[in-house]
Amino acid sequence: MPIHISCHRETIGCQLFASMRRHVEAYKPRPMISEKKHVENGLFIMKKLTLYIAIFIGLVALLPERITLPVKGATPADWNAKSFWFEPWGTSGVHKGIDIFARKGTDVLSTTDGIVVFHGNLPKGGQVVVVLGPRWRLHYFAHLNSINTAFGSFVRSGEKIGTVGDSGNAKGKPAHLHYAIVRLYPAFWAMDTTTQGYKKALFINPDHFLRDQ
Repeated sequence: MPIHISCHRETIGCQLFASMRRHVEAYKPRPMISEKKHVENGLFIMKKLTLYIAIFIGLVALLPERITLPVKGATPADWNAKSFWFEPWGTSGVHKGIDIFARKGTDVLSTTDGIVVFHGNLPKGGQVVVVLGPRWRLHYFAHLNSINTAFGSFVRSGEKIGTVGDSGNAKGKPAHLHYAIVRLYPAFWAMDTTTQGYKKALFINPDHFLRDQ
């Protein structure tokens, strides 16, 4: 409905009211999107995003394994082949990986092609990077001095992801990389009667993994 203003044109107040009238009369309410529509749009986007992530991760899991020793310049002589499942091992009970010793600051390399699914600080592992590689295996790199990758990054076998350190519960000990491999699906045939032997369905012996390549 038009707004009628009775005033003299030359007054400032009249000019202001006239301006307000033009704005009000020109205003046309925009149709509002219902809350239900907002929710539907959000769900559609989430489903699409989830699908894309699942396809991407699935493709990565199907890649062939190209294995690189995880510490630059390291050889099998830099870790104890018998340390996997060694006990007793602190609060963990058994050692579920191997420790590769090197000078602090030495480059840590991704063992395989894969996606960085975690990086950050953990109470025991300290500075940690986890890479999801082919065959649905998680590659766990712990006690890092620094992290040189980001969550969601695609890394290639041999690409630098951090440096050797003594973070976490390795503080005060010789610098080393704790390297472990975890299956996302259990291999029940790998279980045995040793302490926590049932967990071998998930943990792979990194010594065998690296030497067999």
